[in-house]
Amino acid sequence: MDTPNGVDRLPDGPVRRMFTAARNHNLDAMVSEFADDYVNTTPNHPGRSFTGSAQVRSNWSALFAGIPDLAIEVVDAATGEDGKVWVEWGSTGTRRDGVHVEQAGIGIFTLRGGRIAAVRFYLEPVERESGDVNAAVSAVAGTKGARP
Repeated sequence: MDTPNGVDRLPDGPVRRMFTAARNHNLDAMVSEFADDYVNTTPNHPGRSFTGSAQVRSNWSALFAGIPDLAIEVVDAATGEDGKVWVEWGSTGTRRDGVHVEQAGIGIFTLRGGRIAAVRFYLEPVERESGDVNAAVSAVAGTKGARP
């Protein structure tokens, strides 16, 4: 049975099984939920997009090895009328060199034939020291230091 950290919000199927396997650091079970021709699109960092479940295995193998206490939390989930599964999730842990890491974001999963066929991936490192909302708006608008 899933622990009460949000996985129970996921619909039965490959996305739920994938998150359960990831939380248990079960690489083989996790990768088995992805289609061989899986497509990962990372709109905020297009160069990080990739195709293939072999790259999923490589990525998560490195994460599990480099962050032995990696914890995955599903915050919320919804299924769209088109069958896509939207998941808000995050991860925390400590790298082998002692650095704490934390990420948060959204994945929009497309399913095909009972497997994960594609994801639009919006997971980013959490920045706790990057300033307030005014600094962020000023940086985007190019008005740093300007007053309205």
